[in-house]
Amino acid sequence: MFERLSEGFQAAFRRLKGQDRITENNVRESMADVRSALLEADVHYAVANDFCEQVVKDALGREVIKNVDPGQQMVQIVHESLVRLIGGEQAATPGVPRVSPGPTVIMMCGLQGSGKTTTCGKLAAYLKKRGRSVMLAAADLQRPAAVEQLRTVAEQVEKDMPGGSQVHFHSEPDKVAAYGQAVGAAIQVCQSAYRKAQQLGVDTLILDTAGRLHINDELMKELAGVKSAVPPHQTLLVVDAMTGQDAVNSAKSFHERLHVDGAILTKFDSDTRGGAALTVRRVTGAPILFIGVGEKLEALEEFHADRIAGRILGMGDVVSLVEKAQQEVSEADAAKMAEKMAKGQLTFDDFLEQMRSLRRMGPMKQILGMLPGVGSMLKDVTIDEKELDRIEGMVHSMTKEEREKPSIFNHSRRKRVAKGSGTKVEEVSKMVTRFETVSKLMKSMSGMGLRGRMSAMRDLQAGGSEMAGMPALPGFGMKKSTAMASPKSRFKKRK
Repeated sequence: MFERLSEGFQAAFRRLKGQDRITENNVRESMADVRSALLEADVHYAVANDFCEQVVKDALGREVIKNVDPGQQMVQIVHESLVRLIGGEQAATPGVPRVSPGPTVIMMCGLQGSGKTTTCGKLAAYLKKRGRSVMLAAADLQRPAAVEQLRTVAEQVEKDMPGGSQVHFHSEPDKVAAYGQAVGAAIQVCQSAYRKAQQLGVDTLILDTAGRLHINDELMKELAGVKSAVPPHQTLLVVDAMTGQDAVNSAKSFHERLHVDGAILTKFDSDTRGGAALTVRRVTGAPILFIGVGEKLEALEEFHADRIAGRILGMGDVVSLVEKAQQEVSEADAAKMAEKMAKGQLTFDDFLEQMRSLRRMGPMKQILGMLPGVGSMLKDVTIDEKELDRIEGMVHSMTKEEREKPSIFNHSRRKRVAKGSGTKVEEVSKMVTRFETVSKLMKSMSGMGLRGRMSAMRDLQAGGSEMAGMPALPGFGMKKSTAMASPKSRFKKRK
């Protein structure tokens, strides 16, 4: 997301490029582009106006730094303003509190369709990875199949997610059947779940409460009743980032009635305008604590205002990228891989493990977008994730000797691998050639300094389709519209 916002900010900075200094006129001209981008991103008009005026005020009050381009100085000013807008003067620390004695009670609320039940599972997975035992309580007795959905999610977290702690599930089917006749059924479910969590010594109890298609008194009374009967240590509001100002308005209503402690933005990886992310904090006063960045259970990230501001401004988010990598690859494994690359001993098994690690980190476009300056380059690029599957099929069709010694590949071997993986001989040949090229490059780069490595990487990216395509490098599985392609690009149309 944020593509349109990023374009608006970049246009604003370009206006200042070549200027001798920052003046009120050139800053206001730049902010006109930013204001338009904010409004198009569905940011509330009052928030957009206040933000732009604050940037102007900060810029004019800032001492001009000699030998620093005004455009670069504005990037810093705008970044600081964005951090304040989406994170507040003192941003809340992401995460979930922990009380002793337990259990810590987390109450989840939100409208139907916001992804609340799925987010409960993601939060349970987040906690399990950190060694905390969790109980998911099915208190949504309004939506059909909500209880069974949460049960399935809980079982999936317990089975598939790493961590030695347990994930428990609590429901009361008789309460579901009696809903509508029994007053306070959801409250009773939450109370019994709390008692059970105490008995089992569960660290954190997550209450999946009911939602509605819109805010109404019935919903608020039920939620207020649950909050009163089982006082939560944290009340989290799940907000669908795709619904723009509707999401912000509902978030404001929830906060006024329940006083939520934080928000979780779902569908953050979708092609949305980004207005909710920039407005929720300002309008509701509730900090954004987490963002949902995919469908998988592990696709829940802590929200850091400074990092998101960096993504919006095209500065990337290297810190988050490194954290993702550290979760998938240990320091020892990384050192071992670096040593093999330096010696030119990279095998297809190593390649396959690298590819799997990257895929576990998230969608390729999202991962590459965290690299500084790369996000804007990916605007008109489509990354074919299925090509990863095809390449994995090719490697699985190789013999052990072929995986270790790509140099032995002759036509008959390539033909057999193509048949076994359901691909074409030409595709196998290209993959083997790409592998050998990158392997040689990695060996030669091991003795280079940083500048030399960056130059080599640029040469690789611009070197034609026969050199692009390894999953550890930009270009893999990418397809760019021919209208955007340059004559020297690997994306050019073949004759």
